[in-house]
Amino acid sequence: QVQLVESGGGLVQAGGSLRLSCAASGGTFTIYTMGWFRQCPGKEREFVAAISRSGGNTYYADSVKGRFTISRDNAKNTVYLQTNSLKPEDTAVYYCAAAIGFPATVVVTASSPYNYWGQGTQVTVSS
Repeated sequence: QVQLVESGGGLVQAGGSLRLSCAASGGTFTIYTMGWFRQCPGKEREFVAAISRSGGNTYYADSVKGRFTISRDNAKNTVYLQTNSLKPEDTAVYYCAAAIGFPATVVVTASSPYNYWGQGTQVTVSS
């Protein structure tokens, strides 16, 4: 069973950047398809970005496309989310998640297939 720990959140002004990290332990990292989701108070958790096991395929929500970049370092058991040009509406708790059982080139955008979740890291963007 894998444990996921996010870090890198914080308070930033609009237009700023943050790099979120998600460190995985307790499992073989390369078997996991990885994703980032976010949740604002009173709202449903929403998909942000996903990356395939191989790292060769990525997919983004329209709201973050062109501003956020997901990547993974399989040697370090870590997935990253580089967030640029942040907007106040990006304020949320950001969660990373791991899914098992998908081919190496597949990305997963729905939340239900994800087996493991981190505790989340708060991102607050001030206007």
